[in-house]
Amino acid sequence: MSENILELRGISKYFPGIKALEQVDFDLRKGEIHALVGENGAGKSTLIKIITGVHQPDTGEIRWEGQKVTFHNPTVALRYRIAAVYQQPASFPHLTITENIFLGHPLVSPLFKRLNWREMRKKAWELLESLGSDLDPSTPVGSLSAAQQQIVEIAKALSIDARVLIMDEPTAALTKREAEELYRIMKQLKARGTSIIFISHRLEDIFEVADRVTVLRDGRKVGTWMVDGVSERELIRAMVGREIDQLFPKIQVERGAELLRVEGLSRMGYFSNVSFTLHTGEILGMSGLVGSGRTEVAHALFGIAPADQGKIFVEGKEVTIRSPLDAIACGIGYLPEDRLQQGLFLPMSINDNIAIIILDSLTRHGWLQPEREHQLSSKMLELLKIKAPSIFSPVSSLSGGNQQKVVVAKLLAARLRILILDEPTHGVDVGAKAAIHRIMSELAQQGLGIIMISSEMPEILGMSDRILVMCEGRVSGILERREATQEKLMEMAVGVTQLGNRHQVVSATGEREQ
Repeated sequence: MSENILELRGISKYFPGIKALEQVDFDLRKGEIHALVGENGAGKSTLIKIITGVHQPDTGEIRWEGQKVTFHNPTVALRYRIAAVYQQPASFPHLTITENIFLGHPLVSPLFKRLNWREMRKKAWELLESLGSDLDPSTPVGSLSAAQQQIVEIAKALSIDARVLIMDEPTAALTKREAEELYRIMKQLKARGTSIIFISHRLEDIFEVADRVTVLRDGRKVGTWMVDGVSERELIRAMVGREIDQLFPKIQVERGAELLRVEGLSRMGYFSNVSFTLHTGEILGMSGLVGSGRTEVAHALFGIAPADQGKIFVEGKEVTIRSPLDAIACGIGYLPEDRLQQGLFLPMSINDNIAIIILDSLTRHGWLQPEREHQLSSKMLELLKIKAPSIFSPVSSLSGGNQQKVVVAKLLAARLRILILDEPTHGVDVGAKAAIHRIMSELAQQGLGIIMISSEMPEILGMSDRILVMCEGRVSGILERREATQEKLMEMAVGVTQLGNRHQVVSATGEREQ
């Protein structure tokens, strides 16, 4: 009998104008965690959709335990006990955990031919407990955190006794501690004999849990390696086809005039007495643990959720920001962390997304001028190297990195002076990450001021001129680039510095408070 539970040989898939996969081989051993990596657009999602029966390959064959099979649709793949857990859980928020777990395959009483709710609740308890979770199966899924929803998705897969579990970017929305808990669950499933295909842009995930790793690039397989026999540098080179010596291409720019000054900004229950400045040519990193108030400060500066107290000055003039329109009028733009829900109109074209916030400047006597609109979009496509067939391609058809570039293009088209970038490289591959960092550095060189919120410590240290650290809604300190270390930032993020036996909070002004 084959040691592989699943084999794909010579798989090709073509869409109009796109070669998604070409002659790809892939195999999954029994009881292993096999990582699948590559840049956005490399073909990972298409390969997964072929394995789960969503797409049919144009050429090639699939073998299950050595026997040729055809997954005509997702139902057939499910019969082979292939389940998938995606970055965005496919759950129904108003239904309970039990209802979500057994949706599509409920337990039915053989005697009365009715839904056996008692047995389903009991089974849900057992599944959750087996994953080390104490969640109540009667809880509505919409009230759960992202990490808890991932556990429910895994329990759903276990409810069909999945032999192959596909995990697509499961750690993207998780904190470090939550990700470590997921690692534990994955290793536990592997020990039970479950085979896992693991997709992640975070290379630390790969080296933590995977046995083997396969790299795709431009729809082709580059190679497969044992994880303990390959370095991070080698994986990056395989993914992008070149060396990325400068993942953080920071251009040193002399700090210019003050662009933004915030004094005593507060919003009840979210943050208090936040004060800082931003200068031309500067990238101000904003660090802190999840829940520290970073995004809430950004929302206040952009008028999404205005502050209750405090003052905001733009180029020395006090301004009032009660809405995003007020912020844009002051030259402030915001790139939200959740680009899909808050930053883009996915069904609309690249052209429409870029032009939508500056339509007034593209009209004459009330009539839109398509030529000017198309010229602007084409210029942004070239400037940011957005990979797309044309400016009329729907944004939904783009990879995550290119979608992120479209959001940046919207901000650049509006000719704003101050950019707030909330997790600008969240969920994008290493090549797109380097490209976005380069764009940020070039914008600062042109005299823009950038506030960059990031949970990634290397990104904060690599791209910031100064770093503002928040803790529990307050500024715990601001460090110059040259004095910042990972240890100092983490110490400030938890709100204390140890001076002898005393623990003290560092204020934004440098004063220490008991």
